[in-house]
Amino acid sequence: MLQASKQWKWIACPKRNRLLVDLNQEMQLCTPYKLRQLTDSILQHSEFSLEDAAFYQQVYQYLDSFNLWQPAEICQIALNATAAKYHLKPILAKSWFFDTYTGSEPSVEAIIKLQSRQQCGEFLIIEHNKDASLCICLSEHFQLDENLSLNQFEVIKVLNNRVHPIYTQAQSSITA
Repeated sequence: MLQASKQWKWIACPKRNRLLVDLNQEMQLCTPYKLRQLTDSILQHSEFSLEDAAFYQQVYQYLDSFNLWQPAEICQIALNATAAKYHLKPILAKSWFFDTYTGSEPSVEAIIKLQSRQQCGEFLIIEHNKDASLCICLSEHFQLDENLSLNQFEVIKVLNNRVHPIYTQAQSSITA
């Protein structure tokens, strides 16, 4: 696991029009988040905070427990999730793209499924309240409708009645 460091910092890169994470002198991660999407605080305070580090570590350890991704992929997901959770301006829910979940098993995991009219995809809930969840797209590309799509790690907010569990109690008891 790539451990968070006090040398890590956020860079608002006008050349790329993106938020970068500077991990060391030889490695930077370019997030999909445009400068206009960022809060003013990230533009003024670029250090990778203790709060950032704690959330990064939490997401990394959570995803690692699934044994589905390589460590480099988990690091990339966790860094993008951290950037989205703490440094993006608030967004409104866009639930109309997604089918309502009508099942009886609620999602108990942060990895969820969202179903549009075009496709089904995996998302990670990075912020949850009683009405809605802020999610990042884990699929490489997700078609919302015939005209709009999300690329990997882009953010969307949905009402919680759109959240489909990936794993349910019935599935886990069958496989156990």
